[in-house]
Amino acid sequence: MSRRTVIILVSVVVAVLVAVLAGPPLYSRWQESRNPEPIALTSAPVEPPAAGPFEPDGTWTVTQGSEAGYRVEEVLRGEDVTVVGRSKDVTGEVVITEGELTAATVTVQAATIETGVGPRDSFLRDTLQTETFPTATFELGAPVALPELTGEPVDLEVVGTLTIRDVAREVTVSMQAQRSGDGVRVGGSIPVTFTDFEIEAPNLGFVQVEDAGTIEMLLVLARA
Repeated sequence: MSRRTVIILVSVVVAVLVAVLAGPPLYSRWQESRNPEPIALTSAPVEPPAAGPFEPDGTWTVTQGSEAGYRVEEVLRGEDVTVVGRSKDVTGEVVITEGELTAATVTVQAATIETGVGPRDSFLRDTLQTETFPTATFELGAPVALPELTGEPVDLEVVGTLTIRDVAREVTVSMQAQRSGDGVRVGGSIPVTFTDFEIEAPNLGFVQVEDAGTIEMLLVLARA
């Protein structure tokens, strides 16, 4: 084990010990008060659709205002705690052809995901080996017919490949899409099991991270 890993583990243990001494219910309430709501189309202001006909075909770019992250449950001495990490360092591209979503890639810089607790974030970066595998990516696996996009959300389900730490797995993404101004906004979530990506959920005895969680994303798309 490297010296850096030891330091990170010690920091995590110290932070958790403080939480244990303060009392799990108190820590749980404090953590919950800091957590953002699940990412949705309403996570940022929505503009009325621009006037005139709307032509969705073409290439769209993931732009400023996009975000992605994870939501996972921990058990601290029998008390359930929800942990949420977020990153705004999200890039990607979406292609729509003849009313079908035909290509999509989304990339997140994994080292920029933050929960607001430094030791936990350092432990996550070490677990994901971000110096070796700096990104997590999603790529569309098959074309999807799009319903008419308006100012109201429409539901979509897409299948693609999620790659974390160079391990690729097929996933299904539940999404909503709607027009906003001249652009399109897409919100989605992906249920994941960490062992599917060869990641062991930490278990320090008095605190245990669940093996399953959710990846959340909000994509603000502008025409390229």
